[in-house]
Amino acid sequence: MDHERYRGVRLTEAGRLAALRTIRRHRGIESYLVLALGYPWDRVHEEAERLEHSASDELIDRMAKAIGEPLTDPHGAPIPTRDGVVDERRHRRLSELTPGQRARVVRVGDEDAALLRYLASLGLRPGETVTVAARAPYDGPISLEVRGGAGVPCQVGSSLAARVMVELLPD
Repeated sequence: MDHERYRGVRLTEAGRLAALRTIRRHRGIESYLVLALGYPWDRVHEEAERLEHSASDELIDRMAKAIGEPLTDPHGAPIPTRDGVVDERRHRRLSELTPGQRARVVRVGDEDAALLRYLASLGLRPGETVTVAARAPYDGPISLEVRGGAGVPCQVGSSLAARVMVELLPD
């Protein structure tokens, strides 16, 4: 780790690889718990926190192989490769879309289990398609049509929509 006064901390390449290794362990364990063991997506974060420091690289590699080497965890976060390569693309927030725009949900935060349960109840999971039907002014609710949801349009607040990362789909 290198430190520059008033500029913060910058990881060395070895530090960056160590951090990515921990991220790989955490996200790989989350994926294994969901795909192989049937854990719900809202219960894997804390379990992975406990296991990530004790699992060997060999175990993580075997788990990844057993579930088909997923590229993302159940919440859409990219899983670094064993060599430290990670998809670092930036995505838009659902809150940035305008009426009529269609997008695919790519990622949601995994720290809040209640939020994950709520998002699941709306059908807002990675891979689902959403269309912004309307937006109320002054940070009012955003009306969505979610394919794969309950089949009914839903509304979310701007602060919730800001926590859902999406990629725009062509018209």
